[in-house]
Amino acid sequence: MDLLAGLNAQQQQAVMACEGPVLVLAGPGSGKTRVLTHSVAYRISTLGVRSFNLLAVTFTNKAAREMEHRVGELLGGETQGLTLGTFHGICARLLRREAERLPIGQNFVIFDADDQEKLVKQTLKDLNIDEKRFNAGGVHGSISRAKNELIQAKDYLIQTYRDEVVKQVYARYQDLLLASNAVDFDDILLYTANLLEEYPEVRQKYARRYEHILVDEFQDTNTAQYSLLKHLASHHQNIFVVGDEDQSIYRWRGADYRNVQRFEADFPGAKVIKLEQNYRSTQTILNVAMAVIDRNQFRHKKALHTSRGPGQKITWHEAYNDHVAAEYVVDTLALMVSDKRANPGDFAIMYRTNAQSRLLEEAFLKARLPYKLVGAQRFYGRKEVKDVIAYLRLIQNPADEASLLRVINTPGRGIGDKTITTLRTQAARVALSPGAFLLELRRGADSPHYSTLPGRAAPALAAFGEMLYRWLVKRDDSSPLQLMDQILHDLDYESYLDTSTEEGLGRWENVQELRRLATEYTDRSLTDFLQDIALISDQDTVVSAAEAPTLLTFHAAKGLEFPVVFIVGLEDGTLPHSRSKDDPEAMAEERRLFYVGITRAKNQLYLVSALNRTTYGYAEPTDPSPFVMDIPAEFLHGGGSSRKKKVDVRPSEATTWEKFQQTRSGSAVPVKAQYAAGMRVRHAAWGDGMVLNSRLQDGDETVDIFFENVGLKRVAASLAKLVVLTK
Repeated sequence: MDLLAGLNAQQQQAVMACEGPVLVLAGPGSGKTRVLTHSVAYRISTLGVRSFNLLAVTFTNKAAREMEHRVGELLGGETQGLTLGTFHGICARLLRREAERLPIGQNFVIFDADDQEKLVKQTLKDLNIDEKRFNAGGVHGSISRAKNELIQAKDYLIQTYRDEVVKQVYARYQDLLLASNAVDFDDILLYTANLLEEYPEVRQKYARRYEHILVDEFQDTNTAQYSLLKHLASHHQNIFVVGDEDQSIYRWRGADYRNVQRFEADFPGAKVIKLEQNYRSTQTILNVAMAVIDRNQFRHKKALHTSRGPGQKITWHEAYNDHVAAEYVVDTLALMVSDKRANPGDFAIMYRTNAQSRLLEEAFLKARLPYKLVGAQRFYGRKEVKDVIAYLRLIQNPADEASLLRVINTPGRGIGDKTITTLRTQAARVALSPGAFLLELRRGADSPHYSTLPGRAAPALAAFGEMLYRWLVKRDDSSPLQLMDQILHDLDYESYLDTSTEEGLGRWENVQELRRLATEYTDRSLTDFLQDIALISDQDTVVSAAEAPTLLTFHAAKGLEFPVVFIVGLEDGTLPHSRSKDDPEAMAEERRLFYVGITRAKNQLYLVSALNRTTYGYAEPTDPSPFVMDIPAEFLHGGGSSRKKKVDVRPSEATTWEKFQQTRSGSAVPVKAQYAAGMRVRHAAWGDGMVLNSRLQDGDETVDIFFENVGLKRVAASLAKLVVLTK
């Protein structure tokens, strides 16, 4: 087989670059997997490299299986002896062979994610550390990041009290792992990197064996992975890495795109080859992607091009609010399917955070259309959402035993399985539901049931009963939102989720998304709220079909492609995320996320933003994502007021805001500033506030006001109907 046939000039150059260090910068859709597999096969079949002397590393088992299959097809099945797999799989096998030099035995076990978190919880308990203050998941995340940076417990840097706690837990956690002859996922890389560093004879053994090393997704390597690759390549220096720093989007789990720059510094004279021909997207989509990513610094600039032609312009749609934006997406794709311009499975809808899926899911359900959710549970199936709903269900109906058992020890309050069994047994003995029994126990020693329980169980159950009683008293006179906020406050649920971590923050955002839904029930009952949720979250309402639009985050979209892509939530504060604003590195990654989303599209791309987002029951004006503003107007269709031009929509599709913008744009009357800093004003819904600043923008006056009841708001003067109290 001619292994160069069908490859373009850049791909052929990469495949034949077999001597010395090689850095292949592979743009999206440029055929990097093909180059990697052909490069492995070329070295074996053409250069005569023995399979035994070749190492190929990737990040996922799926990618490793696909690579092995493709290489086998190219070589007619001759892959025996080839070391091909994931970093963790290859390193685990190496550690077992070299176990005599390690603090663990050859038959060590690997703890999975649940095992690791349970062990951290046990450690916190052993050290008498309050898990409500130091969440096990968050502490483990800090330990994991340290290991990825090759930092052991004794070297953990202390700058805060939390760091001191993490260091103590880290040391004890490692002792418990060793006592169990176990490792976690991060230990596999840490032990291997340290083994190669500390034992020259081991390093030479493997560095001499692996004459050629090939690495996929190099931009996603962390410090530990980069270190061990350097050691393995130290003898022959034939290391071939394929990656794209523009698609490095896993910083939160240790990936460091700067390893691309380190590679060139550590391997002087490395050959750099760019794969710039794209086989996926139209040229307009590529031009938009380049306009966005070229704003990032410290990267290799690539000129992406395709033979597919310019294609259609990108549609930028500004909806009145996030609800209308979701409906626009569903209506647009439904119309395209109806007109036979696309099939249901051609569509992907992408967003920054998992919480953003809720409005999209509801829009699909309202339209009775099927969809697939990738990379996350359905919104109402997520643990933190189900927990809060279970508390509300218990307030609505204290006899709801399923909800009670779900939340009675969440967050942990010392009510274990034995206590729960006792509760159910004693409640049944006196013909009460467990919920009713708890409400009786709240009276403490005055309750005839208090003395029937073991000493430690009685006060814990009575305390829960008292909390439930306080909520019940407020039930009939409170809105669903007020009850929810009371629950979150009493449980200190934000601390329980530990928002200092990426995972905890994402879970808290899901809770906030549930709060946003509750703001729509100001004048409706808790029963109405829970009933509507029950209907929406019913699994039977969603058709299980492969041929359906796909909902997914940017992170989940990496490596995928779709004929038509919608990117939603393109407002400043959502993308880029608000927590990234003060961190240049985080902002650069936010831009890379957008770039990854854009380059998933093959034929058509829709960018969707909302002019208002609902917060605390009111619509707050938003600014479009600055990333969208970087796109030249020549590539865009639409854009509305943010581009200072007429919205290009059919009259029947125009939102209230868009109609207002069209009407205003036709007026020749100049707008004059009416408000100045220091003025006190009144808003019909938000009450009294003070003007902080005012400016003329897009033919209207934009006013920033601090309201006494709801805080800072930005309003359009022509819509807000403010009453001036004092000048």
